[in-house]
Amino acid sequence: MRLTLRQRTERKWLPAAEPEVLEELRRLRARVPHVTGALAATSDGLVLAHDTAALEPEGVAALTAAALGVAQSLAEATGRGTFRELLVRGEDGYVASYAAGSMAVLTVLAGDRANVGRLHLEARRSGARLADLVADALGRAEQP
Repeated sequence: MRLTLRQRTERKWLPAAEPEVLEELRRLRARVPHVTGALAATSDGLVLAHDTAALEPEGVAALTAAALGVAQSLAEATGRGTFRELLVRGEDGYVASYAAGSMAVLTVLAGDRANVGRLHLEARRSGARLADLVADALGRAEQP
């Protein structure tokens, strides 16, 4: 696969945003009870930052990218517009992914006792902040 100049720039400079992104993930976990982890990644599965203890972040980012592709296709095929969020409920809790601009995604892990409304509210806000952080990092990278 051949990377375009913009993709090379993104891969090179996005790690510069990691400390700020990680801080946002930690704030999200502090604001929402029963959140057990959070991860920010590019839409193609590159980890930007993570606050997860027992999970392999690269694997979760790759699965998030795959789920994102399916969710985007489903939203478009059903006339629901651009992807915004995806919620998966398992026996032991939730995995939720939120758009963080057009180039990043926020994935949040929560226990089965989590207040899903609160999770959505706070994660949407965090996704917007992450989108700004990624855009700022890319803006700095593209400056001569």
